[in-house]
Amino acid sequence: MITIHPTAVVAKEAKLADGVTVGPFTIIEKDVVIGEDTIIGPHALIADGARIGKECRIHCGAVVATWPQDLKFGGEQTILEIGDHTTVREYATLNRGTLAHGKSRIGNHCLLMAYTHVAHDCELGDHVIMANGVQLGGHVTIEEWAIIGGMTPVHQFCKIGRHCMIGGAFRVTQDVPPYITAADEPLRFAGLNSIGLRRRGFSSEVILNLKRTYRLLYRSKYNVSQALEHIKAEIELTPEVRNVITFIEKSERGIVH
Repeated sequence: MITIHPTAVVAKEAKLADGVTVGPFTIIEKDVVIGEDTIIGPHALIADGARIGKECRIHCGAVVATWPQDLKFGGEQTILEIGDHTTVREYATLNRGTLAHGKSRIGNHCLLMAYTHVAHDCELGDHVIMANGVQLGGHVTIEEWAIIGGMTPVHQFCKIGRHCMIGGAFRVTQDVPPYITAADEPLRFAGLNSIGLRRRGFSSEVILNLKRTYRLLYRSKYNVSQALEHIKAEIELTPEVRNVITFIEKSERGIVH
């Protein structure tokens, strides 16, 4: 059963699955797909191009799938995709993609707190948490299980690695490698995210291996290229270590110091 408040405006072309609830004064435009048992709160705008998964929660005043804030955008048909079980809190603003990628994407089980912004062509993995007021520029990539502290701006085209944690109100202007914590101004490596990794079931052996990896990268006399060679030669190349190597080798903006 679909429940729509009488004050809501829902286009007849919009596709709402069974169990969807739409709150008062919400607007849902025609090119919209919403999955089963998702709840859309009051005063939200779900614009053309929204693809929302099942059992999501969109809170009061959220604005989903509006036009990119990109002067090159000319109204092309693009989308914003939200996975299953994701929560979007009050007054978050999520833009759809441009022709560069065709879509912005937010994964499953994510939490986007109040006043967060996801710009065009961003890619968020599963279980990402963005605290209040986090602002993403265009083309930002955030890998799974990353946590970004409140009031943090992320420069366009930056990449944030999996299982890392960034302190609140610090600017992200370079790529942040996986499994670490980052803080300070300018943003820098602040150690391995050991507590987070233990909470997510990483073994002591894996954590120790990552500590050795980052010791070579950040606590040695080597530059980045030299450190990578030593890591490949001296550290057991577990999947986690390979993730670190691949992330750094593919970094286009350079990694935090």
